[in-house]
Amino acid sequence: MRESKRKRLEAKGWRVGSTADFLKLSPEEAAYVELKIKLGSKLCQRRVRGRLTQGDLAKLVKSSQSRVAKMEAGDPSVSLDLLIRALLALGASSREIARIIAPPRRATAA
Repeated sequence: MRESKRKRLEAKGWRVGSTADFLKLSPEEAAYVELKIKLGSKLCQRRVRGRLTQGDLAKLVKSSQSRVAKMEAGDPSVSLDLLIRALLALGASSREIARIIAPPRRATAA
């Protein structure tokens, strides 16, 4: 959100915060949600790059098209196990999955 918009909203009495603040998530819960979203997003990218439909991917992982849609959308009912199995089925390496899971590196001061 732009700073000017945030200030305008706060001036009118609105509170501005993160989704984690709104949902009262602990840092661990917020990290878990973020992890599932990253995995789902990467899954969708790999599927599209491989020119597969959600139905095609569902057949690969012995699931349903609607389940694949939920995986890509970060639905809370989808297990991490299924997300990782689907990525592996699309050819992702353990190293690539580790890069998705790893927290972003912070720039070091020189």
